[in-house]
Amino acid sequence: MTRTIKLSDGKVIPAIGWGNGTGGLFGNHDPAVENGIAALKAGIYHIDTAECYKTEEATAEAIKQAGVKREDIWVTTKSLSGIDEIRSNVNQRIKLLGFKPDLLLLHFPTVPKEGTTSEFWTQFEDLVYDGTLEGVSLGVSNFRPQDLEAVLKVARIKPVVNQLEYHPYVLEHIQPVLDISEKNNIVIESFGLLTPILRHPTGGPLKAVLEKIAQRLSKDTGKDIDIATVLTLWTIQKGVVAVTSSRNPDNLKKFKDIDELPDLKPEEVKEIEQVGRKIHFRHYKGHMSKDFPNPDLPEDI
Repeated sequence: MTRTIKLSDGKVIPAIGWGNGTGGLFGNHDPAVENGIAALKAGIYHIDTAECYKTEEATAEAIKQAGVKREDIWVTTKSLSGIDEIRSNVNQRIKLLGFKPDLLLLHFPTVPKEGTTSEFWTQFEDLVYDGTLEGVSLGVSNFRPQDLEAVLKVARIKPVVNQLEYHPYVLEHIQPVLDISEKNNIVIESFGLLTPILRHPTGGPLKAVLEKIAQRLSKDTGKDIDIATVLTLWTIQKGVVAVTSSRNPDNLKKFKDIDELPDLKPEEVKEIEQVGRKIHFRHYKGHMSKDFPNPDLPEDI
């Protein structure tokens, strides 16, 4: 079984993806090639790359060297194009990959000049209609409520996803984003999903909850289930695509093995969310709080 999530355009995306944002420049010993091969051999058939990662060529090379069929792999890339060079930028994404991606995202709403997000999206759509991006799904990344509204105001093709930092400790802040997304059938993709356990100084109030659930799952399945697995399961059960950037082969296998695990109990999913909403802790600060204030919550309790 492979866990999947259906997009609004009818496509089905693997619920677990591997991001190669740590690859660096393309070359025979590029870690994005080596790690991409490891992810594919672990059974993760969803690679998330981007223009600014400089790993699009490495993505194609990893698929080739892993000996898997391109049509079996979901590939997402992201554009940093300005409004005046959209067509050439998109063609460069396709050239470096050697094929059309399954999903193309506008990486940041701050890339188009302020006030031109709507116009940018219209030009993005035109590339679908003229055949340049025929068969490619369109989405966004790091979009706040006002950014989504600007696109949806003019959209002939609605974004199918919004990729952003998503985990229990940012839920209270991004609730308006989640509301707009639900209303418009926009799937959330998560990066930084393990922030509560990897980057929070203490793990916060969520740590004990995750440990309790991990113990229960370990007992029920006879497997050694860790808290990272629990948090990833929670993410997927919330209907969110979970993107990991792990380079550890053992961890990659754990991520793939999530496909075979039973779901968390409904009360466990609810408890993780309720506890997470008690604090606010974001790792990737960026622009997300600009004109979209953080909630008045502590970083720990």
